[in-house]
Amino acid sequence: MPYRTILLVAALLLAWLASFAVSGQGLRERWQARRAASGEPSAALPAGARVLRDVAYGSDPAQRYDIYLPGRAANAPVVFMVHGGGWRVGDKTHDKVVDNKIGRWLPKGFVLISANYRMLPTQDALGQAEDVARALAHAQKHAREWGGDPRRFVLMGHSAGAHLVALISADPARYSPFGVAPTLGTVSLDSGAIDVVAKMQTRHLPLYDAAFGDDPSRWRLASPTHALVRGAAPLLAVCSSERRDQPCNEAKNYLARAHSLGVRAELLPQAKTHAEINQQLGLPGAYTDAVERFLASLDDGIAALLR
Repeated sequence: MPYRTILLVAALLLAWLASFAVSGQGLRERWQARRAASGEPSAALPAGARVLRDVAYGSDPAQRYDIYLPGRAANAPVVFMVHGGGWRVGDKTHDKVVDNKIGRWLPKGFVLISANYRMLPTQDALGQAEDVARALAHAQKHAREWGGDPRRFVLMGHSAGAHLVALISADPARYSPFGVAPTLGTVSLDSGAIDVVAKMQTRHLPLYDAAFGDDPSRWRLASPTHALVRGAAPLLAVCSSERRDQPCNEAKNYLARAHSLGVRAELLPQAKTHAEINQQLGLPGAYTDAVERFLASLDDGIAALLR
């Protein structure tokens, strides 16, 4: 093949690849979007289970959540799951977000909700927390319509989603104007921003600047550690011991402040990657067992389901 032809082919290939980078949506994300639009679950649902897709809690197309229901749901506890993605990408249908969790908990009688929210550049992290609060309030208000118990919600999130649910649970009064009712507790899955002030004052990735800006007063508002007040719900901080940025150290800052305020908080370090902490939750083993011990401690009814 002539040298000029090779250069032309290479240039066309690079342009094609760049088109995906510019759009912010690769082949996998496009496939997942098509699958979500079709109403197909990301994995086979447990026997008798069903899913309610794209329940709207606002007017924006991003303000939607999916409800995964067990075969029979009556006053069921609800795991309210928020995906990660650096506050910029991600989706409620991603397999790492829902598959193993619905496989584990729906057969035990739980409901699982997976929520989307407006992301960067439309909303910064504080605006995203407000969207998640709107979604949570909407789900609590309508929970009895599909067999959930509005008094037995557990918040859960991974990565950026872990930051958002931790922020909401740190100071419930801040989000009560959105209609949020008290929750039983929160499971934070490897948040790299549970202490936003500490994160922004040390070397960090540019994605944090996009999410939190350069105003220290907004860093404090967006920091679960600094927002924490007495009476906050219990929190389990799962953290990767393999990450170079050492999220377990940030989580320890949260625990120290929580304990000084009389708030229950626990640390669960895991020798897993950031992605594995999300994906492997729900698989049989010591990790899932440890998370379930925390869940069982929050409510006698949940404890009975997990026996």
